[in-house]
Amino acid sequence: MSSFIELVDVKKVYGSGTAAVRAIDGISFTAERGEWIAIMGPSGSGKTTLLNLLGCLDQATSGAVRIDGTDTSQLRRSELVKFRSETVVFIFQQFHLVPHLTSLENVMLAQFFHSMTDEGEALRVLKQVGMEDRANHLPSQLSGGEQQRVAIARALVNDPRIILADEPTGNLDAENQRIVFRLLSELHSQGRSIIMVTHDENAGKLADRRLNLDHGRIKETLIFSSDENQDFDEVLEHLWLRREERDHNEDSGHMETMDFTQVQWRKLIATLAHIGLVTVADGHENFTPAGELRARNVIRRHRLAERLFM
Repeated sequence: MSSFIELVDVKKVYGSGTAAVRAIDGISFTAERGEWIAIMGPSGSGKTTLLNLLGCLDQATSGAVRIDGTDTSQLRRSELVKFRSETVVFIFQQFHLVPHLTSLENVMLAQFFHSMTDEGEALRVLKQVGMEDRANHLPSQLSGGEQQRVAIARALVNDPRIILADEPTGNLDAENQRIVFRLLSELHSQGRSIIMVTHDENAGKLADRRLNLDHGRIKETLIFSSDENQDFDEVLEHLWLRREERDHNEDSGHMETMDFTQVQWRKLIATLAHIGLVTVADGHENFTPAGELRARNVIRRHRLAERLFM
């Protein structure tokens, strides 16, 4: 079976002759449904061009861009527009909210261009991003972080198969960056596919895989198997529970026996430190911001499952 997303020797060339610019120069990779991929690299490396090809805003000069079995490089313009509206949504750095429409109306506008408006559904997604109390406010009455959350709600309202995020935290302060990262992590845990262009190392570390671009080519891919990610989550959960016991100065009775040997534990900690989820100082492991966010999501999912079971 083919992958959900598949690029085969994709090239995008602007201009011709000696003035031609190879923005994408022979990229090939696959992604499965539900993966979170971070596209990273210096300015001019081809990140936004690659995102535009995946988002059907542009078409490859050569090669194949297949999404859920459809080769978008072979679609006519009208077919490309229809496929894009049914398959992908964008979350931009600049928000792109219509200034004279309220938060609710901005979300409903996305429904209008997709199929039909549904105020109840629009309010539901605003509540999902914590913006139901600001539904009747104009963009000028919202902070940057609040505007981005409305933009995320607008992206979610039509239940897209792929979320494409172009520097989604580039204009936000540290606190609002954490809020947006948390929302993206929750969407990922729901099984949504996310492809995100970013310069932010912390954002890149939240993804399942990082593609580092340089001059239109994939320079490096950092990827771990599902079993390895499960081991990482188990270690992060253990560190979180251990911190809870230390902070409360008591035995919560919640710690579970680890199945790792000391050698395995040291290797896992070293890997988590290498990818930026923990730091180690004086023999003590501590979370980085990205590691704390991932650990919190693991704990939240497990405790919710425990409550549902009980």
